[in-house]
Amino acid sequence: MFEAEVPEAHVLDAIKELREKYKSEDFSFQIEFLGGGYQFLTKPAYQTSISILLKQQSQKRLSTAQLETLSIIAYKQPITKGEIEQIRGVNSDYSVQKLLEKELVEIQGKSEGVGRPLIYGTSGKFMEYFGINSVSDLPQPKDFSNPDNQIGEHRE
Repeated sequence: MFEAEVPEAHVLDAIKELREKYKSEDFSFQIEFLGGGYQFLTKPAYQTSISILLKQQSQKRLSTAQLETLSIIAYKQPITKGEIEQIRGVNSDYSVQKLLEKELVEIQGKSEGVGRPLIYGTSGKFMEYFGINSVSDLPQPKDFSNPDNQIGEHRE
């Protein structure tokens, strides 16, 4: 309609103003940067009330196998199903298929390897689902080596 270009700085300033405005207790939502874009999200204090009001069903949980497969894809992407199975030690057809159906992973092309297997990686929906902006926001292995994260007694 008006095909006028708006400078990116103006858009970012407007978003900043809106984020400040919606921090007020007058609003039950806020604007958050997730998955490479901005979204309106319910403030934590209102989530229970709103979900009861809308009678929302909770999202289906990921099975242990799906979560394990998704973790491998997230940390090792781009990766083929054969490589996933080599790490897991079991067939991963079903888990990969379910992750594709839930749009948490996507096919990113074909490998140059023998048989040209499909290459998988995480999707934008993966970022939204886990509330991160990029794969670099995932916890790193060093985050798990902290003694506070250990279970049980350490024996020498």
